[in-house]
Amino acid sequence: MKYLIVGPGGIGGSLGGFLASAGHDVSFIARGKTLEALRSHGLKLNSDLKGPIHIENPKAFPPGEYEGYADVIFVCVKDYSLDSVLPVLEKACGSGTVVIPLLNGFGAGDRIRARLPGCRIADGCIYISAFIDSPGTITQIGSLFRMVFGFRETSCPGHAILEAAESDLRGCGIDAAASGRIEAEIFRKFSFVSTAGACGAYYGIKVGDMQRVGQYRDTFLGLCSEMKAIAGKLGFEFEQDLVNINLGVLDKLSPETTSSLQKDLAAGRESEIDSLIFSVLTLADSLGVEAPIYRLVAEKLKQ
Repeated sequence: MKYLIVGPGGIGGSLGGFLASAGHDVSFIARGKTLEALRSHGLKLNSDLKGPIHIENPKAFPPGEYEGYADVIFVCVKDYSLDSVLPVLEKACGSGTVVIPLLNGFGAGDRIRARLPGCRIADGCIYISAFIDSPGTITQIGSLFRMVFGFRETSCPGHAILEAAESDLRGCGIDAAASGRIEAEIFRKFSFVSTAGACGAYYGIKVGDMQRVGQYRDTFLGLCSEMKAIAGKLGFEFEQDLVNINLGVLDKLSPETTSSLQKDLAAGRESEIDSLIFSVLTLADSLGVEAPIYRLVAEKLKQ
């Protein structure tokens, strides 16, 4: 199958690097210095899971220059950049293409479906700790690299593509699974990324600080409890308590991990604060859920 990675940052670079290193047909959509780096020295991935990976001559294109259709398009940009890549998705979508957004927020699939009704849009989420060292050079840390994706409607065509993608991803070392309850799975991921990012940004701490018993872990638990209340109002059910699920994810991460939200805020860059923090309060208010800890975090981060 032909894979197209839109946004070869920490997530997209790791995903594309794993697939390409296993011999799969992978292309990247990139801009600026990242595009230049991919074309000049290739994609370099320093992975705790697979060791060093170097894709020497990756197929890298600027937006608008990718020709033909991909079987699967993974959208790996930040939430605030989603609208800017919609023309790329529309051009690369053939009659059998499946688009899988892997954004941190909740509802990205709905936004793409509303704008591109002619494309076949699945929903997806990814668990990984990875970051950009420099343009074209990615570091993936820890043992967690998990993907879940699927269609909300069981009658939607394209399930064979998802099954083939699941097989390819598993074959290159990624814990991938197609799910029949993808909306709940995305909220599960959203609840972790949001709570860990909120706690880390509020205190300016690393994951290791939240892994130890004390104030930081208590704040993380409180944020998770507020997310659990929102999930209950939305009718999402999980095989375990959502707070315990998020603790399990937290404790698998490298202690040195910091969220991309925290990094962006600290550097004064554009961030996903709207989709990861403020949107939670909007959702809580609409559902009648009290979220005092989220409100406290939001008030500080607004400054």
